[in-house]
Amino acid sequence: MECLKRLRPLFLPPRPLLPFYFTQHCLCSRSENVNRPQSKRATLDTFKTQLSSGPTFQDFVKGIDVNKTLLVSEEDDGPHAYLSEDLDMGNDRKVCFETYGCQMNVNDTEIAWSVLQKKGYQRTNDPYEADVVLLVTCSIREKAEQTIWNRLQQLTAMKRKRLKNRTPMKIGILGCMAERLKTELLEREKLVDVLAGPDAYRDLPRLLTLADSGRQVSNVLLSLEETYADVMPVHRGPQGYSAFVSIMRGCDNMCSYCIVPFTRGRERSRPLSSILDEVRLLSDQGVKEVTLLGQNVNSYRDTSEEQHRGPDPTQLSRGFRTLYRSKQGGLRFADLLERVSHIDADMRIRFTSPHPKDFPDEVLQLIAERGNICKQIHLPAQSGSSQVLKAMRRGYTREAYLDLVDNIKRIVPGVSLSSDFIAGFCGEKEEDHLQTLSLIGEVGYNVGFLFAYSMRKKTHASHALQDDVPGEVKQRRLEELISAFREEAAKVNSALVGTTQLVLVEGASKRSAQDLCGRSDGNVKVIFPREGRDSSLDSGIAEAKAGDYVLVKITSANSQSLRGRALSLSSLSDNPVQ
Repeated sequence: MECLKRLRPLFLPPRPLLPFYFTQHCLCSRSENVNRPQSKRATLDTFKTQLSSGPTFQDFVKGIDVNKTLLVSEEDDGPHAYLSEDLDMGNDRKVCFETYGCQMNVNDTEIAWSVLQKKGYQRTNDPYEADVVLLVTCSIREKAEQTIWNRLQQLTAMKRKRLKNRTPMKIGILGCMAERLKTELLEREKLVDVLAGPDAYRDLPRLLTLADSGRQVSNVLLSLEETYADVMPVHRGPQGYSAFVSIMRGCDNMCSYCIVPFTRGRERSRPLSSILDEVRLLSDQGVKEVTLLGQNVNSYRDTSEEQHRGPDPTQLSRGFRTLYRSKQGGLRFADLLERVSHIDADMRIRFTSPHPKDFPDEVLQLIAERGNICKQIHLPAQSGSSQVLKAMRRGYTREAYLDLVDNIKRIVPGVSLSSDFIAGFCGEKEEDHLQTLSLIGEVGYNVGFLFAYSMRKKTHASHALQDDVPGEVKQRRLEELISAFREEAAKVNSALVGTTQLVLVEGASKRSAQDLCGRSDGNVKVIFPREGRDSSLDSGIAEAKAGDYVLVKITSANSQSLRGRALSLSSLSDNPVQ
């Protein structure tokens, strides 16, 4: 249908095809009938001959050169008879990935690389050496997309300068931007050779083979089933101590500002057994921290096996609702979290990004009870105004959100909270903005992600609302939100001075080679000297390295980090509750 939409305005003024054939057929028939009768079969054969030699569909389409552009959008994921199995092999060609956006894109990169590695591709981090450069993209905001457009211009210039005796470089766009802007990406200055949407990574070897013929190729079909459950990602986390594990894909929430349901499709959860196998493998490899990923991670619901399909409906946080009907049966997020936490007592478990509606008490109680599930919860609010939240179709009011915060703090004492906020959403008044500022002060977050609103096509807001907040007002409100966030984060972090935090070391501090940097259970950055000694406890510490757990006594704090001195090497099992 997308193709037909593009072609419809390009038809030439009508030159009737059928009357032409009809007239010619009648004249021929009349001439022949004068001499002898003709059978119906002979008449039909004559008509087919004339039809086959007549004008084709392309004669009636203006400005389309099918020899230059091939839009491949296969509905069948099975084998393709026109490609032998060895033709889509990489043959040691080098591929370079550049990943933009959220943690889900990091995981997508690992999946795509797993697929290509099995086909004989080699990986490089240097685009100048690469035969294929693949950009894993984000469409959540306009600025993110503009970054990709700029990068495409740079890569295209690099491609043109490539030596003639080398394999021609291929440039590909993967992920959300590929699905959202397929037509524009293929037509705009011919910047892209390959497009693959979030559900088409298995098809990458075939697409790259077809692109070798000089054509542009694309597969951006969304799936109701694809979870890549049988594709073991090739993890390349920093220093190998942490990893992201995708547990579900897509989103059903349909928040009015969000493009995700249109670029990543409907919610579908990966089978629990597949997730457990991946986490066990990571544990065997010495990974110390796993982050469970999903667009709405805590709405996880595995119905892959018959015994999981019970009648019980999904339980929401009190005071929350959804646009869709309650879902029945399945293993829920609490079931998954409980089983993952049993795999390795010395492995930290985090998850992102959740929706506040999916925090029933059973999830909170599990977080409180398990020493290796971090006492840190991301709780996206987006706005502090009930009126704006209604326009956003978030499914809760300010009051319901604050009740949930109180419930979380009651069940999980000492919990660290982070959040997302949007400045200048459609129809946001100054009093709405002030309510958001007051919410930030009332909750007390230590980490925040704040953005000015950017209208996205296809979303409910683009069809039903007006982006009526001026750009300069958005920017001013954003700056005020950031200032309020930093002020509150400084207070929350300052309350930790004098406490002892278990820190997972990430590596050297960016500002000083003499310091190490890591993160606390609450996901706050902690900086401390490479070699430390607490004289009051008369205990020293050997130089720690990335992947070690270190007990650090906090001596100072600001809005973004904590500073302290190391006490000793430790482990989660020695410090089960933070």
